[in-house]
Amino acid sequence: MPSRDHGDPGDAPSVPPPLSPIANASRPSAAEEARTIAHSTNTGTLATLTDAGDPWASFVTYGLLGGAPVLCVSNLAEHGRNLAHDPRASIAIVAPSSESDPLASGRVTLAGVVEAPSGDELAAAREAHLNAVAAAKYYIDYSDFTLWVLRVQRVRWVGGYGRMESTTGEAYSAASPDPVTPHAATAIAHLNADHADSLTAMAKVLGGYPDTTAATCTGADRYGLDLRVVTDRGIAYTRIGYAAPIDSIDQLRSATVELAHRARQG
Repeated sequence: MPSRDHGDPGDAPSVPPPLSPIANASRPSAAEEARTIAHSTNTGTLATLTDAGDPWASFVTYGLLGGAPVLCVSNLAEHGRNLAHDPRASIAIVAPSSESDPLASGRVTLAGVVEAPSGDELAAAREAHLNAVAAAKYYIDYSDFTLWVLRVQRVRWVGGYGRMESTTGEAYSAASPDPVTPHAATAIAHLNADHADSLTAMAKVLGGYPDTTAATCTGADRYGLDLRVVTDRGIAYTRIGYAAPIDSIDQLRSATVELAHRARQG
């Protein structure tokens, strides 16, 4: 069973807890968060096992086939030889971020076993890798390169300080990447630059921190906004959920306007 760790506002011991109920703290599941991070880039750190059983980390590129990382690995590389000897592997993926503290960024580890695809899956895996890594066209068909598909069995997602959770490969495969997060940077910058008062009101009225003196939006997804709040008790993080989930970035403006209206109404 997946284990639940921190993930709710005020969970981390060093963070001041909410003083009032949070109106709606709905957020993506760990599986959804993991799928979103996996789709956000095409590079990661692959961990394999040497013949002696020692861990070996390598920088790799990947594509995605239904969420499963597709690797194109040289058979001459140490990690290529490792995979041929022992299929157990994991890949650590870090989401693109402008955070000054790397540990505040989202990341995920996908663990399982690799398999060489065959038949129709081989063609699909080749296309998935090329769609993500255009430069692979120069070597993907060489005889000394192998395509591997990582069959994800276990997932560990970390959303930054105080937010982390494990989930299963089955849940990861069944989830879908968030349609809002990858396109939200401009909207988040606009909210912070032009609507700071509204964000503060949201944190006070809807986010459980009536003592908020300033609030900054740090993320947006299909379910709501993540806020960093400043209080006299210290810095905290909270969650403001929309009235209903949204399906695209085009719906973000109306959803945030509705939040601001609710906050003004008290």
